[in-house]
Amino acid sequence: MAAELTAHELIARHRPTLDQALEAIRTRAYWSPHPEHPKAYGENGSLDMAAGKAAFDALLGSRVELDQPGTDGWVDGETSPYGVELGVSYPHADLDVLLPAMKAGMRAWRDAGAETRAVVCLEILKRISDRTMEFAQAVMHTSGQAFMMAFQAGGPHAQDRGMEAVAYAYVEQVRTPDTAEWTKPQGKRDPLALSKTFVPVPRGIGLVIGCNTFPTWNGYPGLFASLATGNAVLVKPHPRAVLPLALTVQVARQVLAEAGFDPNLVALAAERPGEGIAKALATRPEIRIIDYTGSTEFGDWLESNARQAQVYTEKAGVNTVIVESTDDYKGMLSNLAFSLSLYSGQMCTTPQNLLVPRDGITTDQGPKSFDEVAADLAKAVDGLLGDDARANALLGAIVNPDVKARLEAAAGLGEVALPSREITNPDFPGAVVRTPVIVKLDGAKPDAEAAYMSECFGPVSFLVAVDSAADATELLRRTVQEKGAMTVGAYTTSPEVEEAVTEVCLEEAAQLSLNLTGGVYVNQTAAFSDFHGSGGNPAANAALCDGAFVANRFRVVEVRREA
Repeated sequence: MAAELTAHELIARHRPTLDQALEAIRTRAYWSPHPEHPKAYGENGSLDMAAGKAAFDALLGSRVELDQPGTDGWVDGETSPYGVELGVSYPHADLDVLLPAMKAGMRAWRDAGAETRAVVCLEILKRISDRTMEFAQAVMHTSGQAFMMAFQAGGPHAQDRGMEAVAYAYVEQVRTPDTAEWTKPQGKRDPLALSKTFVPVPRGIGLVIGCNTFPTWNGYPGLFASLATGNAVLVKPHPRAVLPLALTVQVARQVLAEAGFDPNLVALAAERPGEGIAKALATRPEIRIIDYTGSTEFGDWLESNARQAQVYTEKAGVNTVIVESTDDYKGMLSNLAFSLSLYSGQMCTTPQNLLVPRDGITTDQGPKSFDEVAADLAKAVDGLLGDDARANALLGAIVNPDVKARLEAAAGLGEVALPSREITNPDFPGAVVRTPVIVKLDGAKPDAEAAYMSECFGPVSFLVAVDSAADATELLRRTVQEKGAMTVGAYTTSPEVEEAVTEVCLEEAAQLSLNLTGGVYVNQTAAFSDFHGSGGNPAANAALCDGAFVANRFRVVEVRREA
């Protein structure tokens, strides 16, 4: 296969970026090569907002051509949460044909070496970045995210997470040298001498099982971690969010072919309505790595049944915030209101349980009772979402009927501090848009416990009355142990309470944010610096991204020769 892009060209083009990424994961300082402001696009070959929208519109009713082996038909059926019928068709694969074809190109990809694989991955990410505005529309109309969030989280932030995975993959592969000369003295006899080579060897085919809410942000880490470590990658998107990952596969195949590699190293597995191929795929012997984001039930099934594969899961948890005291009451309320509202609570990092002492809290505005905290938080959310245009920009659309059903049922679980209200989106009348509901619960009552100890994914939050800060800390511990948590937050001016909460999070491996009152929120993490999940509690068995996320995607094989 003739290469249009040589390894030398790609190294010259992308090695400086790789070096910056390596420095960023070493220092954990802020860095991103992908602009998160729309005005930055439209130059240097990238699509601006209008061009991105036009490119997306051109996809509607079309086929995403991938030219991959084993295509035995075409599938469609995606409908935007905003009420738009996408009408996009994707190739349906005969896996008995596709999977052997994917394995065929792995030897050359393995032999290319860690640096070449890394820069090919960075070229894929660069081309995706140039089409960020098109991808933003695709993410918006499959996930229900509002445009700005779809642009940022589905574009630059997802690309950052993909690049972070490439950087970690490179570090782990070059930790062992390619060659070594080994000499062992033997006293008066001639020394023993061996020449050794060490080769990172991929596990096989990686399977990425995509999610509906963040198809690129959650999909790119596993995709690029597996590809950069020499594996082929089969992408199985969520049936309601195929388009962003199908476009990703299309770009990856183009770049691989231009770089002289087999494009079948990356392929798509779209499914027919009701086909449910994830279980069958996950247990096939060819699949040696699985990356999954979604429900706890299926994540647990994968961990128990996909025994032939290395399985990385991000499942679900019950995220908790302890509110004990604050020296910035207004800032705390504003920060919490935004955290509860963003994308209608449809983030795996959104707080669900807010634990507040039933006797109230101390603040810079004087003592506040439990009921006052509830009323003031409700007022803050109302103020944030009072303008419908602003509300639509923050909330996006409800992604599926199950979320809407949970939201409607939550009002019957306790005293409602803030009722949910319906909002009309004038641009998309078919969108289901709802503001959050906040329900007050007594943490000592068994019926309340059944509610707050279960995940209620969506714009539902429980303000839970507890006896003391110590009780809140113990409830936090039990919640993380039993249900897991992607995030934990705490507001306190007490060094003793801060130490106690921190100790729980260290012992139970939960990521903690303390006293956030500004423009950083508990449900947001920055690639190259923040870890998303820890891999140490039931919410996820992996963290995005650390060495453990990439190191077991390959093994090092040694060849020894007499010197």
